[in-house]
Amino acid sequence: MPDMSLQKHPMPVQDPQVRRYNFDEVALGYTEEQAVAEAGRCLACRQKPCCAGCPVGVDIPAFLAAVRERRFEQAYAVLSATNSLPAVCGRVCPQERQCESRCVRGLKGEPVGIGRIERFVADRHNAGAASPAPLPAPTGCKAAIIGSGPAGLTCAGELARMGHAVTVFEALHAAGGVLTYGIPEFRLPKAIVQREIENLRQMGVEIRTDMVIGRILTVDELFAAGYQSVFIGSGAGLPRFLRIPGEELCGVFSANELLTRVNLMKAYLPDSDTPLPVMGHTVVVGGGNVAMDAARCALRLGAQDVTVVYRRSEQELPARAEEVAHAEEEGVRLAMLTDPVELLGEGGRVTRMHCLRTRLGEPDASGRRSPVPVPDSDFELPADCVIIAIGTSPNPLLRTATPGLDTDRRGCLIADEQGATSRPGVFAGGDAVTGAATVILAMGAGRKAAHAMDAYMRAHPAET
Repeated sequence: MPDMSLQKHPMPVQDPQVRRYNFDEVALGYTEEQAVAEAGRCLACRQKPCCAGCPVGVDIPAFLAAVRERRFEQAYAVLSATNSLPAVCGRVCPQERQCESRCVRGLKGEPVGIGRIERFVADRHNAGAASPAPLPAPTGCKAAIIGSGPAGLTCAGELARMGHAVTVFEALHAAGGVLTYGIPEFRLPKAIVQREIENLRQMGVEIRTDMVIGRILTVDELFAAGYQSVFIGSGAGLPRFLRIPGEELCGVFSANELLTRVNLMKAYLPDSDTPLPVMGHTVVVGGGNVAMDAARCALRLGAQDVTVVYRRSEQELPARAEEVAHAEEEGVRLAMLTDPVELLGEGGRVTRMHCLRTRLGEPDASGRRSPVPVPDSDFELPADCVIIAIGTSPNPLLRTATPGLDTDRRGCLIADEQGATSRPGVFAGGDAVTGAATVILAMGAGRKAAHAMDAYMRAHPAET
């Protein structure tokens, strides 16, 4: 008999007044009893609506049933059959907009906490000494993956399960892409990411770091080296800026720079080789998860106060509701309906932000309401540090070094539903195609592309 309680079992978390001073993981994870009890809320619907909301196609009712029966390794087997990074997804996937949004329990209460249970199952498996799954017989096919973010790692894992030889080429000195450099330790511990990567290595995936494809090697040279198919999952790491006066002042950062220095270069440690300056009054511009991550990092780095500035209202914030709530609990202030128009400074350093109040205009064709400036509403915010978190686009290096790749007006690669690009044998997915999006959508694209690459390589065997 299902547990018919209307609320999810709460996720244990660090106290806000403790965690705002450390980089330890905020959410502490379910205990075994909490995970089993939450899985007991699932109605095991025959139509499985939750599965339709999962971009990587996890059989959610089957994995929840295994948890209810305490068959945790079976639950992990169900998860990992289609999800190469379950411990990551359990932490950063926006389940409230994906699988949980389809959950029938959400009609009269809260949906089942699918992501929380996924995290528990993956962490339990990774904490054990389980033997790696047996590898399939080699097919003789070779695939190259450019980028070791969620799209690339997922594509690599899928291809390895099929028996193909896979090499991942990563431009930075550490694998993981945005999972490593973009998401803070308090949301996604890097040990979790590295464990997931090690799982792929045990499947036979080779990962080569410090390999800037487009400079060190080209796509043409990868084909010449015997790779039959190439997947481009290089992400969208080029930051966008406001294009307002004053952005050249010292103390103005892109969120990409801040988060990379914090996550990859450990700028928060006392003995860091690349410390960040004292941040004083910090203003973060943007309303997505990256903005919340940057704001919460600034607090932990010692900012006197942190304000998030967003042109629309709190109802339109694209960040996950949980992340917004955690930020506010920690002391981040939200300044909604506020539009920065100029950064002002003294001695070459930013000191304040000139802003206008906005209101929301009529909905456009997509239903989105654009911000409209309110006349004579000027005001200033103190700003010793300004962090710009308004989005990113793909780096142009790879596409300019690869003839025959079609791109759109944003510089994103054009690919079909299966990831095929305009160049035969070259596939793409994730942020390199869509622009900045979610981890799970990138993973879904990587999985689809892997199956298309499998068919392509079998139809185009290597020349002997």
